[in-house]
Amino acid sequence: MTNSLEDPKVKGVLERLFAAAALDDEAAERLPRRPAASASARERADALDTIYMPISAQAGILLYGLVRAIRPRTVVEFGTSFGISTLHLAAGVADVGHGRMLTTELSTAKIAAAQANLDEAGLTEHVTILPGDARESLADVPAPVDFVLLDGWKDLCLQVLRLLEPKLAPGTLVVADDVNLASLQAYLDYVRDPANGYASVTFPVEDGMEISCWTA
Repeated sequence: MTNSLEDPKVKGVLERLFAAAALDDEAAERLPRRPAASASARERADALDTIYMPISAQAGILLYGLVRAIRPRTVVEFGTSFGISTLHLAAGVADVGHGRMLTTELSTAKIAAAQANLDEAGLTEHVTILPGDARESLADVPAPVDFVLLDGWKDLCLQVLRLLEPKLAPGTLVVADDVNLASLQAYLDYVRDPANGYASVTFPVEDGMEISCWTA
């Protein structure tokens, strides 16, 4: 059985990225200034372009397993950063043997870094990085979308989801990271209300992931 997460190239890149991400707190303390709460998405992205803000290793394995299980034709990710979650999802797409992945990122520095990491891992052919604001770059994504990871700015997750909803296939899984953050609450209230078309559950991995199935 194939598991690309165990491929030496993929595994090596992920180990390097997780080691670097472990220093995020120290790196954040050295920032000349933190973005204000009122800063735009682009201002926040530019100010934090050296900060990884990754999913956990266990969350990555969860994402990989979900992709392997549902065998999506199109995977959409909101928030590439340095590509840790992207690599896990792309490994799943590669092992399914069909489909594609579209991921979004505002920071030009992170786009370059993520692309280099995908190249090094040998997963480039499975991923297209869409630069710019996801609310614009995802507007023309063709239907159907079968798997969504929302891991960009938490206050924008609901907007991105609503943008994608008309393109979601029945049974699409939508995953949001960091359920412990107050800025994700509006999103959580939405997907946890069955009237909005989701069956949703919190999965206890690190800061929590909300896994929602589109039932509409």
